[in-house]
Amino acid sequence: MENIEKKLREEAKKLLADKKVDVIIGYEQGTLPLTATPCFITSPEEADKLVWNAYCVHNLAKYVHDILAAHKEAQKKIKNPEDRKNKVVGVVAKGCTSRSIVIHLQEKQYAREDVVILGVPCTGYVDRKKLGIAVGGADIIDGALAGSDLNLKTSAGDKKVGLKDVLAENCLTCRFNNPVVSDIMIGENAPAMEADKEYDKVTAHEQLSAEDRWAYFVKEMDKCIRCYACRQACPSCYCKICFVEQTQPQFVGLSEDKTDTALFQMLRIFHMVGRCVDCGSCVSVCPMGVDLRTYLKKLDKDVVELFAQRAGASMDEVPPLSTYKEHDPEDFIYNP
Repeated sequence: MENIEKKLREEAKKLLADKKVDVIIGYEQGTLPLTATPCFITSPEEADKLVWNAYCVHNLAKYVHDILAAHKEAQKKIKNPEDRKNKVVGVVAKGCTSRSIVIHLQEKQYAREDVVILGVPCTGYVDRKKLGIAVGGADIIDGALAGSDLNLKTSAGDKKVGLKDVLAENCLTCRFNNPVVSDIMIGENAPAMEADKEYDKVTAHEQLSAEDRWAYFVKEMDKCIRCYACRQACPSCYCKICFVEQTQPQFVGLSEDKTDTALFQMLRIFHMVGRCVDCGSCVSVCPMGVDLRTYLKKLDKDVVELFAQRAGASMDEVPPLSTYKEHDPEDFIYNP
């Protein structure tokens, strides 16, 4: 990782010094031990704070979209078209981040020349909830990665935790832990994860009766406090006005009514058909631990089986809900 960080900083400095990008979105050390936080670098001197490690959780494609969208809106206010300027964003992209960028490009949110992708290999990120359980809820004072273990100093004493034991579930079975597209690849490709187990939990859930599946959904959605953290963190949620806040017509109420809450989550999940890259952002930020991933992976599994496509895997593939085949039998319409 040290070599990757060094190369990453070098490439970032060069891009900024040569004015090939206006800003680079990456990760810097967080304020808490064993954390990293998104950072926005605009000068070569700042590049030395870039890090790349197992604590880099966020899908940075979210910020690529938001920065470019805000810039585009700002440029519209400049009356003389000749005075308008383009903005180029550099971004540190692991596999899931690169797939989200592909989706943005497929959905024409910005142009390919608007983004410079610094690809990095990924072997998974630490799930803070799992880590908290592993240390029995003790405060983590310090820690360091030593091979395949985390050596931790906690308020309850020193503890060694296996890295694999605290990796996020989506990372353990990731099929795309290396970028699918990049302009500059930093380091060698990471070894494959256990992708053959990708749908094990979904398959087990499918075996439950309809009543049990509904009971599980109700139980999970009852936890939701409508904080919208899942929506805010998701790189595929970029509507200027979310359906949940639309009043004309009003699709769903803004209260904490259980029906409204369940409907919000249901509609948001269905918005992810063919668009979820399983980055785990929604799950990682949920303060209540709502199991959103089971439903998102179910839709992902259906898209793979019905359309033989994976979200954001290739620029050459048209998203499944954006294409039409004249002779598609569509038997499901008549035989639900």
